[in-house]
Amino acid sequence: MARTATPTKLANGTANGHTKADGNGNGKAKPHASGQSGYLQLTPGQKPTWKGLHIERRFTRPDVHPYDTVEWDLRDSAITNEHGQVVFEQKDLEFPKAWSALATNVVASKYFRGHLGTPTRERSVRQMIDRVADTIADWGVKDAYFATDDDADAFRNELKDILLKQRAAFNSPVWFNVGIDERPQCSACFINSVDDTMESILTLAKTEGMLFKFGSGTGSNLSTIRSSKETLRGGGEASGPVSFMKGFDAFAGVIKSGGKTRRAAKMVILNADHPDVEEFIDCKLNEERKAWALIDAGYDGNFNGGEAYASVFFQNSNNSVRVSDAFMEAVEKDADWALKAVTTGETIETVKARYLLNKMAEAAWVCGDPGIQYDDNINRWHTSANTARINASNPCSEFVFLDDTACNLASLNLMKFVKDDGEFAIEDFKHAVRIVLSAQEILVSNSSYPTPKIEVNSHAFRPLGIGYANLGALLMNRGLAYDSDGGRAYAGAITALMQAESQLQSARISRDQGGPFTGYAANREPYLKVMNQHRDAAYRLDETLVPEDLLDATLATWDEVIALGEKHGFRNAQVSVLAPTGTIAFLMDCDTTGVEPDIALIKYKRLVGGGYLKIVNQTVPHALKALGYSATQTEEIVAWIDEHETIEGAPHLREEHLPVFDCAFKPANGTRTIHYNGHLKMMAAVQPFLSGAISKTVNMPEHSTADEIAQVYIDGWKLGLKAIAVYRDNSKRSQPLNTKKEGGDSVKADAAAAAPEVQTVYKPLRRRLPDERASITHKFNVGGHEGYLTIGLYEDGTPGEIFLRMAKEGSTISGLMDSFATAVSLALQYGVPLKDLVNKFSHLRFEPAGFTTNRDIPMAKSLVDYIFRYMATKFMSQAEKDGVGIINRQLTLSEAPAVRGEAATDAADAPRTGAPGTSHAAQPQPEAGPGRSAGTVEDSTAPSRATAETAATNSEAATDRAALSVGSEVVSAKEETAANGLLDGLRILAQNVEQKDRAERLAAGQAPVVFDTADSPACTDCGSIMVRNGSCYKCINCGATSGCS
Repeated sequence: MARTATPTKLANGTANGHTKADGNGNGKAKPHASGQSGYLQLTPGQKPTWKGLHIERRFTRPDVHPYDTVEWDLRDSAITNEHGQVVFEQKDLEFPKAWSALATNVVASKYFRGHLGTPTRERSVRQMIDRVADTIADWGVKDAYFATDDDADAFRNELKDILLKQRAAFNSPVWFNVGIDERPQCSACFINSVDDTMESILTLAKTEGMLFKFGSGTGSNLSTIRSSKETLRGGGEASGPVSFMKGFDAFAGVIKSGGKTRRAAKMVILNADHPDVEEFIDCKLNEERKAWALIDAGYDGNFNGGEAYASVFFQNSNNSVRVSDAFMEAVEKDADWALKAVTTGETIETVKARYLLNKMAEAAWVCGDPGIQYDDNINRWHTSANTARINASNPCSEFVFLDDTACNLASLNLMKFVKDDGEFAIEDFKHAVRIVLSAQEILVSNSSYPTPKIEVNSHAFRPLGIGYANLGALLMNRGLAYDSDGGRAYAGAITALMQAESQLQSARISRDQGGPFTGYAANREPYLKVMNQHRDAAYRLDETLVPEDLLDATLATWDEVIALGEKHGFRNAQVSVLAPTGTIAFLMDCDTTGVEPDIALIKYKRLVGGGYLKIVNQTVPHALKALGYSATQTEEIVAWIDEHETIEGAPHLREEHLPVFDCAFKPANGTRTIHYNGHLKMMAAVQPFLSGAISKTVNMPEHSTADEIAQVYIDGWKLGLKAIAVYRDNSKRSQPLNTKKEGGDSVKADAAAAAPEVQTVYKPLRRRLPDERASITHKFNVGGHEGYLTIGLYEDGTPGEIFLRMAKEGSTISGLMDSFATAVSLALQYGVPLKDLVNKFSHLRFEPAGFTTNRDIPMAKSLVDYIFRYMATKFMSQAEKDGVGIINRQLTLSEAPAVRGEAATDAADAPRTGAPGTSHAAQPQPEAGPGRSAGTVEDSTAPSRATAETAATNSEAATDRAALSVGSEVVSAKEETAANGLLDGLRILAQNVEQKDRAERLAAGQAPVVFDTADSPACTDCGSIMVRNGSCYKCINCGATSGCS
């Protein structure tokens, strides 16, 4: 039904809404009606004075345990690095059958507790969920959160069912620490203050170090530190915040986050009126250029561990400039902007505001930093404004709150609330919000905190961060374009419902379990002002674009929030954020993370014995159904996507429906992608319904200009966003085409005139392999001596490195073979033709020698002879092979048969399937055994037809598993080797690769698709190249994240 928004009134009679109020809660806060000062945790033996919460059983029954409602599997987990070495392995694990291999690897490697190989090591999801859910429920009983024992049992089982069915997940510190320590650290996000004293500055360094040690991220605004243009009390010049940032950066670089190898996560903020703001804007840019010079001089350019980046500053933080409305208005007017002394407030220097914004845009054009935070937008929605302003954020910018506070996060998987008819299960979603938020609230008083200030404030304000993942998949599933008014309205309604139910549950807890947070009495007026702003924004949702039941539920819930909150207050000063959900999105098997759109319509999974299985995004058929296409039409469209790797040009598809299938990355054979303004507008659609902010990077195409980045900053401010980070594709080692004059005038740089004089210097050129590469592993036997040869491949399929394994690690023969392989690899990378190496090393005679199991090379005169003649069979022409004694014509990689599993036919004979889930016609295949695995690229080393395994497998024998069929809709985790059952890449790299070449490479077991991650760091857990995720990076191999959640 339609509703008309009624302007709500605050307790003092003033109107709420989006006025020009500064958000500081003008006026004296009235005491809470109940007279209570706020909630205090019970002391041992103390009796509660409240009735407690009643918990509905919606997902469970008292007589059936949640674990009895799912099928369970026994499976293994293994993760390999980029060299094929196993970095994690655990066997005989118990997981729900519906959980993917990727979720298995993430949970087993990240969240199972106990030492590997000991009886105390967790091996079942039951144990992990019991450890967390039982601990939280027991704490809830101890603190009298529940009205009865039955309510406590209902809460315990409802929470277990939600976690088991992947409806929601807590942030990583909860999985790491709850049930292990008596008072665990449960928060991922921290904000720390600093004062203008040496003691405070050094204390901040210590606090950050302790947070990094336990795996959390932190942010600080350094604007309180006097500038380098001011004097010290005793005379002399001050160092300034940028100078101290070098020390903070050094600590962050040497203290590995969570005791792991990844870098720490931190945010550094400086206000736009600080006298050192120009130095702050340029600091990371200047250090980046130093790194380039070191790389050009031959130093290792790897972001993690390379000498180039390890030698420069500011590589361990995200930097952001905090701007006010006054600054942005000065930008629009091209007006002067005063930089003011920290100690006296006097103007030290005057510059053009647009000049500063342009400098920010130019620096971000090159290296992605600094981002921007909108101070007035943030404080306009501040529920505790009478206590203090919000000055800073966590590293990913989604947690924006008072200094010296912490936030524990949780995210809901939106796709788990889609019913069979495609509609959203509103009541199920609201119930899950209530259970998860209650669990987060219970954690607050039972957690540990790194400093007394943070502990006091966390107990006094109790901020939480509930959010969601899979929004992009949800929109496509409904047939809504991400960049559309309908998509934005639906996303806004879902977010508004989540926020409303979270606030309502916070009010219920305040009513039934001891009152509001202790800081509420002083902040009642600004709190209710913000609640009414949320409610008014909900009433402005377009009723023509939002389903009636969803809109009614959202508005009715907000009405309840205002009514209950005015009477009983709220338990939590904040309740929601949108985090990047990197690792926990893998845990929940989400297709998309946070507020992000889907990545691509084509995805690939690496098969057990080598090669890749191509799968069309399974959201596509649901979207086509929602758009009214018939089953036959859907089948033909999906078949088109499968064949052409784009939906553009598909039969039956109407032009107006193309935007529904736009993704973050442009397909190789298509032209469509989501414009960066579409990302900006989606953030603006959901921001009014969040307590905090959104972790999301606005990805811009490579051809974007610094002017366009500056405009994004201006648009973000006008749209009411709280923070923005931008990233221009392939921006590393690039320089802006535009420079800005002080007045903000844009001038084109004359690149030819500015270029230095070029002198030709001849030196060896090494062609390095990409960080993600295809490879083949070949098992051989020469005179009874077994070994493994792994050949790493360039994108064009030519060899670039070899690895040899012949004996136990550390033995003499192993060392010799490693050294020999390294020398050959360097020769290949420096351009020595393979033909010359084969001619040189073939037919060398020494022991061991003898018969082999390879029919093309039946007799080898030595190991070296065999290795190089084998490489000839793979990479040389028939005439060249004849010259070195290859008896039978061996297929080269480009001529190899298609990827297939045991239940799949040869590619040449297989009919093309239409809809996903339809397998190729099955052909009889030999039984899978120790020498053969499902889903291999055939290798002609008879008689065993040994599998050409990928380097990622690198095992003596693949596990005997059920067959995988090309084109299958579902790939069970049990049917994959856990090390290889990972999503290996989503973006097609079309440069210099024709369609025919990509098809041949796929048939040869090479990955034709990878993420375009030229600028991304390597994962320091497993070595794989990471991909962008919100404001952070995530690893699609092992599930690690560079962020704080």
